[in-house]
Amino acid sequence: MNSVQPMIGFRGVSKTYGENCVLDHVDLSIGKGEFVTLIGRSGCGKTTLLKMINALIRPDQGSVWVDGRDVSQVDQIMLRRNIGYVIQNVGLFPHMTVQKNIGYVPSLFKQRPSPTVEPEKLMEMVSLEKELLKRYPGELSGGQKQRVGIARALAVTPSILLMDEPFGAVDEITRKQLQSSIQKIHRELGITIIFVTHAIDEALLLGTKTAILGDRNVLQYDTPERILTAPADLFVKELTGGVSLQAIQEARLGEEQ
Repeated sequence: MNSVQPMIGFRGVSKTYGENCVLDHVDLSIGKGEFVTLIGRSGCGKTTLLKMINALIRPDQGSVWVDGRDVSQVDQIMLRRNIGYVIQNVGLFPHMTVQKNIGYVPSLFKQRPSPTVEPEKLMEMVSLEKELLKRYPGELSGGQKQRVGIARALAVTPSILLMDEPFGAVDEITRKQLQSSIQKIHRELGITIIFVTHAIDEALLLGTKTAILGDRNVLQYDTPERILTAPADLFVKELTGGVSLQAIQEARLGEEQ
C-alpha cells in the first residue's frame, strides 16, 4: 500500500462462489480523483470488486477501505449516501418522469442532503435538453436513458461513482458520446470513478489508471501509457495489442480542447 491514504483500498481481498475462487488476496489502492477502469475476462471478479466498495458484496477474507474506514465497520446507509452507482440497464422507474427519477435518491433522505445538484444543472452536465425532464423513460432513447441514470447517480454529489459496464448496451456512436460525457464530468467534478468494461480501448481511453484482472488477481495496474509501452506479461500484451497509444493520446487531447 502507498504511504498516502488511498480513497479506496483492497487489502488481501479474497472471494469464492461455491468452489469457484474469483479473487485471491487482491491488493489495490485507488487515489482520490482517479478514474480507474477494470477489465478482464468474464467471471474474473470485476463486478465483485466494484460491489465490495459499497458493501453490496463482502469479501471472504481481507478488507475493503473507503476514505480511511473499513466498510464492514461503518453504517452501510451512510456509506452508500456518498457513492453513486450506474449500471448497464439503468433501472429507471417507468412510471416516473425524468425529473422525478433524478430526484429519487435525494428524496429518500429524511433531511435533504447537502449539497445536492438541481435536475436542470444535471441535465446540462450530461448533455441532455432540459425539456426532457417532463418525459418518461419509455419516451427516451437508450443513450438518453443512460445519461439520466448518470445524472441520478450524481444528484447527491457523491465523492465516488461506481459504473458497471454502463455503455455496453448502446450503439457505437452513442457509446462514444457517453464516453465524452463521463470524461467531461470527471474533469469538472474531480470525483473518483471506478468503471467496469469489457472493451480494452474504452478502458485505456477513459482511465487515468487501468487494472487488468487475470486468474484471481490483478495482472497489471498502471496508467494506460505504461500498460501499452510496458505490458506486464503476454496476456496483457495480447489484450492491448490492437490499441494505439497515439490514438488514445490524440482522443484525450481532443476531449480536453
